[in-house]
Amino acid sequence: MTKGNSSSRRRRASIDLVNAKQAVDLATAQPENVFLFVPNLIGYARVILAGLSLHYMNHHPKACTILYGISCLLDAVDGHAARALNQTSKFGAVLDMVTDRCTTSCLLCYLASAYPPYAIIFQFLIALDFSSHYMHMYSSLVTGSRSHKLVTSDVSRILWLYYNNSTTLFAFCFGNELFFVSLYLIKWIHAPIGLDGVLSSLTWPQVLALLCFPICLGKNIINVVQLWKASKILVGVDLAEREQARLEARMKQES
Repeated sequence: MTKGNSSSRRRRASIDLVNAKQAVDLATAQPENVFLFVPNLIGYARVILAGLSLHYMNHHPKACTILYGISCLLDAVDGHAARALNQTSKFGAVLDMVTDRCTTSCLLCYLASAYPPYAIIFQFLIALDFSSHYMHMYSSLVTGSRSHKLVTSDVSRILWLYYNNSTTLFAFCFGNELFFVSLYLIKWIHAPIGLDGVLSSLTWPQVLALLCFPICLGKNIINVVQLWKASKILVGVDLAEREQARLEARMKQES
Protein backbone atom coordinates (compact mmCIF):
# COMPACT_ATOMS: atom_id res chain seq x y z
CA MET A 1 0.00 0.00 0.00
CA THR A 2 1.39 3.40 -0.96
CA LYS A 3 1.63 6.30 1.42
CA GLY A 4 -0.98 8.22 -0.59
CA ASN A 5 -3.46 5.34 -0.44
CA SER A 6 -2.95 4.98 3.31
CA SER A 7 -3.56 8.66 4.01
CA SER A 8 -6.58 8.63 1.69
CA ARG A 9 -8.10 5.75 3.61
CA ARG A 10 -7.45 7.51 6.91
CA ARG A 11 -9.18 10.62 5.60
CA ARG A 12 -12.23 8.62 4.55
CA ALA A 13 -12.42 6.58 7.75
CA SER A 14 -14.72 8.96 9.62
CA ILE A 15 -17.12 9.09 6.67
CA ASP A 16 -17.14 5.34 6.01
CA LEU A 17 -17.78 4.47 9.66
CA VAL A 18 -21.53 4.14 8.99
CA ASN A 19 -23.59 4.26 5.82
CA ALA A 20 -26.71 6.38 5.38
CA LYS A 21 -29.15 3.61 6.43
CA GLN A 22 -27.16 2.84 9.57
CA ALA A 23 -27.02 6.54 10.44
CA VAL A 24 -30.81 6.91 10.06
CA ASP A 25 -31.38 3.81 12.22
CA LEU A 26 -29.07 5.15 14.94
CA ALA A 27 -30.80 8.54 14.93
CA THR A 28 -34.21 6.81 15.14
CA ALA A 29 -33.17 4.51 17.99
CA GLN A 30 -31.67 7.49 19.87
CA PRO A 31 -29.16 5.72 22.15
CA GLU A 32 -28.02 9.28 22.87
CA ASN A 33 -30.28 12.15 21.86
CA VAL A 34 -27.97 14.48 19.92
CA PHE A 35 -30.99 16.59 18.95
CA LEU A 36 -31.35 17.60 22.61
CA PHE A 37 -27.70 18.44 23.26
CA VAL A 38 -27.52 21.84 25.00
CA PRO A 39 -25.53 23.50 22.14
CA ASN A 40 -28.17 22.30 19.67
CA LEU A 41 -30.98 23.67 21.87
CA ILE A 42 -29.14 27.00 21.72
CA GLY A 43 -29.04 26.56 17.96
CA TYR A 44 -32.82 26.11 17.81
CA ALA A 45 -33.23 29.24 19.93
CA ARG A 46 -31.05 31.10 17.41
CA VAL A 47 -33.32 29.98 14.57
CA ILE A 48 -36.46 31.13 16.44
CA LEU A 49 -34.92 34.51 17.33
CA ALA A 50 -33.76 35.01 13.75
CA GLY A 51 -37.24 34.17 12.47
CA LEU A 52 -38.82 36.67 14.86
CA SER A 53 -36.33 39.34 13.79
CA LEU A 54 -37.35 38.80 10.17
CA HIS A 55 -40.99 39.19 11.18
CA TYR A 56 -40.26 42.63 12.66
CA MET A 57 -37.71 43.70 10.02
CA ASN A 58 -40.08 45.70 7.87
CA HIS A 59 -41.92 47.62 10.59
CA HIS A 60 -40.18 47.49 13.98
CA PRO A 61 -36.42 48.19 13.69
CA LYS A 62 -35.73 48.15 17.45
CA ALA A 63 -37.26 44.70 18.02
CA CYS A 64 -35.66 43.39 14.84
CA THR A 65 -32.20 44.61 15.81
CA ILE A 66 -32.39 43.27 19.37
CA LEU A 67 -33.63 39.83 18.27
CA TYR A 68 -31.14 39.61 15.42
CA GLY A 69 -28.28 40.69 17.68
CA ILE A 70 -29.10 38.11 20.37
CA SER A 71 -29.32 35.38 17.73
CA CYS A 72 -25.88 36.34 16.41
CA LEU A 73 -24.30 36.59 19.87
CA LEU A 74 -25.59 33.13 20.81
CA ASP A 75 -23.39 31.86 17.96
CA ALA A 76 -20.42 32.36 20.31
CA VAL A 77 -22.19 30.68 23.24
CA ASP A 78 -23.09 27.34 21.65
CA GLY A 79 -19.46 26.52 20.83
CA HIS A 80 -18.35 27.12 24.41
CA ALA A 81 -21.26 25.01 25.67
CA ALA A 82 -20.38 22.18 23.31
CA ARG A 83 -16.78 22.04 24.51
CA ALA A 84 -17.64 22.49 28.20
CA LEU A 85 -20.30 19.75 28.16
CA ASN A 86 -18.46 17.47 25.71
CA GLN A 87 -21.43 17.74 23.36
CA THR A 88 -19.77 18.60 20.07
CA SER A 89 -21.55 17.09 17.08
CA LYS A 90 -21.51 17.20 13.29
CA PHE A 91 -25.22 18.02 13.35
CA GLY A 92 -24.55 20.99 15.63
CA ALA A 93 -21.71 22.27 13.46
CA VAL A 94 -23.85 22.14 10.32
CA LEU A 95 -26.88 23.62 12.12
CA ASP A 96 -24.68 26.49 13.27
CA MET A 97 -23.30 27.15 9.80
CA VAL A 98 -26.69 26.88 8.06
CA THR A 99 -28.26 29.25 10.60
CA ASP A 100 -25.47 31.78 10.04
CA ARG A 101 -25.78 31.61 6.27
CA CYS A 102 -29.58 31.81 6.17
CA THR A 103 -29.83 34.61 8.76
CA THR A 104 -27.27 36.81 7.01
CA SER A 105 -28.79 36.10 3.59
CA CYS A 106 -32.26 37.13 4.76
CA LEU A 107 -30.87 40.44 6.01
CA LEU A 108 -28.99 40.95 2.74
CA CYS A 109 -32.21 40.28 0.80
CA TYR A 110 -33.85 43.09 2.76
CA LEU A 111 -30.88 45.39 2.09
CA ALA A 112 -31.09 44.57 -1.63
CA SER A 113 -34.67 45.87 -1.64
CA ALA A 114 -33.82 48.85 0.60
CA TYR A 115 -30.88 49.91 -1.60
CA PRO A 116 -31.93 49.04 -5.19
CA PRO A 117 -28.83 50.55 -6.88
CA TYR A 118 -26.65 48.18 -4.84
CA ALA A 119 -28.85 45.09 -5.11
CA ILE A 120 -26.33 43.29 -7.33
CA ILE A 121 -23.64 43.73 -4.65
CA PHE A 122 -25.83 42.21 -1.95
CA GLN A 123 -26.76 39.35 -4.30
CA PHE A 124 -23.07 38.75 -4.96
CA LEU A 125 -22.33 38.67 -1.21
CA ILE A 126 -25.08 36.08 -0.67
CA ALA A 127 -23.72 33.90 -3.48
CA LEU A 128 -20.14 34.23 -2.23
CA ASP A 129 -21.11 33.42 1.37
CA PHE A 130 -23.07 30.30 0.47
CA SER A 131 -20.68 28.97 -2.16
CA SER A 132 -17.58 29.60 -0.04
CA HIS A 133 -18.91 27.84 3.05
CA TYR A 134 -20.54 24.98 1.14
CA MET A 135 -17.35 24.25 -0.80
CA HIS A 136 -15.27 24.53 2.36
CA MET A 137 -17.56 22.22 4.33
CA TYR A 138 -17.66 19.65 1.52
CA SER A 139 -13.88 19.71 1.05
CA SER A 140 -13.49 19.16 4.80
CA LEU A 141 -15.81 16.13 4.66
CA VAL A 142 -14.16 14.44 1.68
CA THR A 143 -10.72 14.81 3.28
CA GLY A 144 -11.97 13.28 6.55
CA SER A 145 -11.62 16.37 8.76
CA ARG A 146 -13.52 16.24 12.07
CA SER A 147 -14.48 19.90 11.68
CA HIS A 148 -14.48 22.55 8.98
CA LYS A 149 -12.61 24.76 11.45
CA LEU A 150 -9.60 22.43 11.56
CA VAL A 151 -7.48 24.15 8.92
CA THR A 152 -3.70 23.73 9.02
CA SER A 153 -1.31 26.55 8.20
CA ASP A 154 0.25 24.56 5.36
CA VAL A 155 -3.12 24.54 3.57
CA SER A 156 -3.86 28.24 4.13
CA ARG A 157 -2.26 30.52 6.67
CA ILE A 158 -5.09 33.03 6.31
CA LEU A 159 -7.77 30.43 7.06
CA TRP A 160 -5.64 28.97 9.85
CA LEU A 161 -5.40 32.38 11.53
CA TYR A 162 -9.12 32.94 10.98
CA TYR A 163 -10.46 29.63 12.30
CA ASN A 164 -7.91 28.77 14.99
CA ASN A 165 -8.16 31.98 16.99
CA SER A 166 -11.59 32.33 18.61
CA THR A 167 -11.09 36.06 19.19
CA THR A 168 -10.27 36.69 15.53
CA LEU A 169 -13.17 34.52 14.36
CA PHE A 170 -15.64 36.32 16.62
CA ALA A 171 -14.34 39.78 15.67
CA PHE A 172 -14.71 39.17 11.93
CA CYS A 173 -18.13 37.52 12.19
CA PHE A 174 -19.49 40.11 14.64
CA GLY A 175 -18.05 43.07 12.70
CA ASN A 176 -19.43 41.72 9.44
CA GLU A 177 -22.95 41.34 10.87
CA LEU A 178 -22.72 44.73 12.59
CA PHE A 179 -21.94 46.39 9.25
CA PHE A 180 -25.07 44.92 7.66
CA VAL A 181 -27.20 45.78 10.69
CA SER A 182 -25.87 49.36 10.48
CA LEU A 183 -26.97 49.56 6.84
CA TYR A 184 -30.41 48.35 7.95
CA LEU A 185 -30.65 51.00 10.70
CA ILE A 186 -29.54 53.80 8.37
CA LYS A 187 -32.93 53.44 6.68
CA TRP A 188 -34.71 54.11 9.97
CA ILE A 189 -32.52 56.58 11.88
CA HIS A 190 -32.04 60.02 10.31
CA ALA A 191 -31.04 62.29 13.22
CA PRO A 192 -27.37 63.40 13.09
CA ILE A 193 -25.25 62.63 16.12
CA GLY A 194 -24.64 66.38 16.53
CA LEU A 195 -20.90 66.31 17.18
CA ASP A 196 -18.60 69.01 15.87
CA GLY A 197 -16.38 68.31 12.89
CA VAL A 198 -16.68 65.94 9.94
CA LEU A 199 -19.11 63.65 11.78
CA SER A 200 -21.64 66.37 12.55
CA SER A 201 -23.98 65.49 9.68
CA LEU A 202 -23.78 61.71 10.13
CA THR A 203 -26.16 59.48 12.08
CA TRP A 204 -24.74 56.94 14.52
CA PRO A 205 -25.58 53.98 12.24
CA GLN A 206 -23.62 55.69 9.45
CA VAL A 207 -20.62 56.11 11.76
CA LEU A 208 -20.91 52.49 12.83
CA ALA A 209 -21.07 51.36 9.21
CA LEU A 210 -17.91 53.31 8.38
CA LEU A 211 -16.08 51.71 11.32
CA CYS A 212 -17.22 48.18 10.45
CA PHE A 213 -16.74 48.36 6.69
CA PRO A 214 -13.04 47.30 6.79
CA ILE A 215 -14.00 44.24 8.84
CA CYS A 216 -16.77 43.34 6.38
CA LEU A 217 -14.33 43.74 3.49
CA GLY A 218 -11.79 41.52 5.26
CA LYS A 219 -14.44 38.89 5.99
CA ASN A 220 -15.42 38.66 2.34
CA ILE A 221 -11.79 38.49 1.22
CA ILE A 222 -11.49 35.51 3.58
CA ASN A 223 -14.59 34.02 1.89
CA VAL A 224 -12.86 34.33 -1.50
CA VAL A 225 -9.72 32.65 -0.13
CA GLN A 226 -11.85 29.90 1.42
CA LEU A 227 -13.67 29.29 -1.88
CA TRP A 228 -10.40 29.11 -3.82
CA LYS A 229 -8.67 26.79 -1.35
CA ALA A 230 -11.70 24.49 -1.14
CA SER A 231 -11.84 24.34 -4.94
CA LYS A 232 -8.16 23.37 -5.11
CA ILE A 233 -8.67 20.67 -2.46
CA LEU A 234 -11.60 19.16 -4.37
CA VAL A 235 -9.64 19.24 -7.64
CA GLY A 236 -6.73 17.54 -5.85
CA VAL A 237 -9.07 14.82 -4.57
CA ASP A 238 -10.42 14.35 -8.12
CA LEU A 239 -6.89 13.98 -9.50
CA ALA A 240 -5.91 11.49 -6.76
CA GLU A 241 -9.03 9.40 -7.37
CA ARG A 242 -8.48 9.41 -11.14
CA GLU A 243 -4.88 8.31 -10.66
CA GLN A 244 -6.02 5.56 -8.29
CA ALA A 245 -8.62 4.39 -10.81
CA ARG A 246 -5.97 4.22 -13.56
CA LEU A 247 -3.62 2.30 -11.24
CA GLU A 248 -6.34 -0.20 -10.36
CA ALA A 249 -7.21 -0.63 -14.05
CA ARG A 250 -3.55 -1.37 -14.91
CA MET A 251 -3.27 -3.85 -12.06
CA LYS A 252 -6.44 -5.58 -13.23
CA GLN A 253 -5.08 -5.82 -16.80
CA GLU A 254 -1.74 -7.18 -15.57
CA SER A 255 -3.44 -9.82 -13.46
